[in-house]
Amino acid sequence: MEQQKPDGILEHAPALRRYARALTRDAGAAEDLVQETLLVAHERRSDLDPERSIRGWLFSVLHNRFVDAARRRRLEAARIETMAETAIAPQPASPELSAYLQQIAERFDALPDGQRAVLHLVAVEGLRYQEAADLLKIPVGTVMSRLSRARAALRQEGTEPGQSRLRVIGGRDDG
Repeated sequence: MEQQKPDGILEHAPALRRYARALTRDAGAAEDLVQETLLVAHERRSDLDPERSIRGWLFSVLHNRFVDAARRRRLEAARIETMAETAIAPQPASPELSAYLQQIAERFDALPDGQRAVLHLVAVEGLRYQEAADLLKIPVGTVMSRLSRARAALRQEGTEPGQSRLRVIGGRDDG
């Protein structure tokens, strides 16, 4: 037998479950809503007016939680729709470009952690050397050294005579 709390909140759980199922039309979502309602009710039981029915108060808490969740879902859906409308549709890349980008990603992933972090912060995120140094808690000279070695590794790796070399923006291409 389930133990009852002295404040009488749990005795209303079956009625709350029925109401939650009617609102959500989903047993799992209804159970989540009831659990959230019971938790909120337990935490805020001191707010309950002694003149008010605990049952009515619990139904009110459940209803308000349901309405708030529905409102959040609608707002999130509207934000996603707005973002989708304003986003520029990506153009399909040619097979050559796709292979080239895959090669760059593999080379980048093969870099040591320190070099990869510095290259990402400076080349991708656009941080200044000092900002990257502060973020990584290393001297600015170490940032410059790691960046130089990372760029050199990206340029040199996989280049054989007659192959076109990878051009690294912000670095030097003249060997």
